Amino acid sequence: MEIAIIAHDGKKSEMVQFLMDFKAIISAKKIHLIATGTTGKHIEKAGLSVQKFLSGPYGGDAQIAGRVAEGKTDMVLFFRDPLGMHPHEPDIAMLMRLCDVHDVPLATNPATAELLIKAI
Repeated sequence: MEIAIIAHDGKKSEMVQFLMDFKAIISAKKIHLIATGTTGKHIEKAGLSVQKFLSGPYGGDAQIAGRVAEGKTDMVLFFRDPLGMHPHEPDIAMLMRLCDVHDVPLATNPATAELLIKAI
């Protein structure tokens, strides 16, 4: 199973903490984590294995959206900052739309992400 991990700057530490809280499930289920570049660096620093793509503003969100469209990514955990402005908003909207089109579970906050992880 492949899970994409994305977090806006103000949510990166929250994402890392979330992943550490569910490290046992991630390891036991042999989940392959992929992430946008900067988020991936934070995940690696926490000691988890992750395949990194470009940083979100440089096309990482679009790269992950492509994997969703190709049927490679099974779930997306995207801790968004709903109060911030993001120059790559069109890529974010595309990713979210493709999750809906391809029926890929998408969590945009820790409460929903927890439900998805526990359901694996």
